[in-house]
Amino acid sequence: MRGIGDIKRIVRQGGGAALILDARARGRFDGSAPEPRPGLPSGHMPGSASLPFNELLNPDQTMLAPAALRARFEAAGVEAEQPVVTSCGTGVTACILALGLVQAGFPEPAVYDGSWTEWAGRPETPKVTR
Repeated sequence: MRGIGDIKRIVRQGGGAALILDARARGRFDGSAPEPRPGLPSGHMPGSASLPFNELLNPDQTMLAPAALRARFEAAGVEAEQPVVTSCGTGVTACILALGLVQAGFPEPAVYDGSWTEWAGRPETPKVTR
């Protein structure tokens, strides 16, 4: 588990300490779609990468096979030796990414339980849209 102080440190270091992997829909990540919580801006943490959690699931909502999971994580920028912190809107779907990483054979990641709701709700934290 990681808290806001940990994530601020990762962002300050430019992502070298860990990859922040965001499970929200791409529109919420890139700022082209609104957040479901009133008053909360969309966007993402500087240096984070997007991998919507539903891209790890089969049509019947079961997890993809390990090789398919691994390919999706690698395409999102996950490297075997770099620590990963998963995030989402509230810390729930970040756990799907965490489970998928383990199923794909990567080291167990940390989960940022405050996720975008905590990050975006603070005026001092930088937000990126693209």
